[in-house]
Amino acid sequence: MRVLFLSGLIVLADQCTKIFVKGISLPSLGIHIAGMPYGFSRPLIGNLVRLTYIENPGMAFGIDVGGKLFFSIFSIIASIAIILYLYRARHDALGFRISLAMILGGAFGNLIDRVFYGVIFHDGDLFYGRVVDFLDVDFINVRLLGHHMNRWPVFNVADAAVTVGVIMLLFFHRKPAGAGTAAADSVPSQGADPPNPAAGLPERRSAD
Repeated sequence: MRVLFLSGLIVLADQCTKIFVKGISLPSLGIHIAGMPYGFSRPLIGNLVRLTYIENPGMAFGIDVGGKLFFSIFSIIASIAIILYLYRARHDALGFRISLAMILGGAFGNLIDRVFYGVIFHDGDLFYGRVVDFLDVDFINVRLLGHHMNRWPVFNVADAAVTVGVIMLLFFHRKPAGAGTAAADSVPSQGADPPNPAAGLPERRSAD
């Protein structure tokens, strides 16, 4: 379960970068971060990677299914389910546990936005916050079914963690308990004498 530290680091990095982009003012604590104007874009690596501040009220890529409240509650249930599954898989391969921890960290990072950002930034109620996105990466020109895309949809650190975690699952998928044991039992150990097909038959004497 120590991989949960990785989940915590992802949440910390995700929230720090979002606050840096969005900005926050806490006069009682002497904290004031100006942030970026909404919709503003700033080059990081030329036009290849830009810092673009937008907010997403729904799921990834702006998909909105079931409304904000439904998806916020669904995200909470999904996060709890991942924690329980991670506990059950605490003795599994490290790569598998790391992939789950990355998915959990990313899911929890965006969950904080959806649940608390509306109240914290005074632009919505509890469970009705919007996810802050800011990483804007160039992409190949694609035209499909009348739609044109030349940049990847703007995302954040949490989205990146979930994506990498899912890709890792393809390589470190969990093997069923006992897999390989039955196969190993059916293979004779090396160095053992091969079975003699004549064993147990009556002894045959030569006619001479």
